[in-house]
Amino acid sequence: MKSIRPILFTFTLLAFSSAGLLAQKTYGNLYHPEANASEDIAKAIEIAASEGKHVILQAGGNWCVWCYRFHDFIEKDEALKKLAAENYVLYHLNYSKENTNETLFEKYGFPQRFGYPVLIILDGKGTRLHTQDTGLLESGEGYDRNKVEGMLKAWTPKALDPAGYQK
Repeated sequence: MKSIRPILFTFTLLAFSSAGLLAQKTYGNLYHPEANASEDIAKAIEIAASEGKHVILQAGGNWCVWCYRFHDFIEKDEALKKLAAENYVLYHLNYSKENTNETLFEKYGFPQRFGYPVLIILDGKGTRLHTQDTGLLESGEGYDRNKVEGMLKAWTPKALDPAGYQK
């Protein structure tokens, strides 16, 4: 008769593995599930309008390692950090089991279809200008600097100013 121990071991291993998959690991506190995102975004739009900037909503959650990789990528590159600060007001739009912000995701055209993080760029009036699938900006286990810089430059207020394209 075969021993039941290998079967019990396998079953126990699977049970603990499954339980781990159900738990959401957090990587920090960029995102705030308790926040009133609608009010916060309205404030970000107001600030952007007064400073001649656009808004970037980085949608994701504290469970999203790629959200932290993107944030750190910008923060650690002084030129990208400066480019972002000069042209954008940043807001981390939460998506988590505690708060899905379903109404906002619907309002901005269901950007979650691209996965997380996803960037939503708004003008100073709150109009959505662009939704960026950040997977297209990746390289290996991080992000491609030239792609990120190109995306940031392509959606600045100056890049979208019609006066820059008149003869």
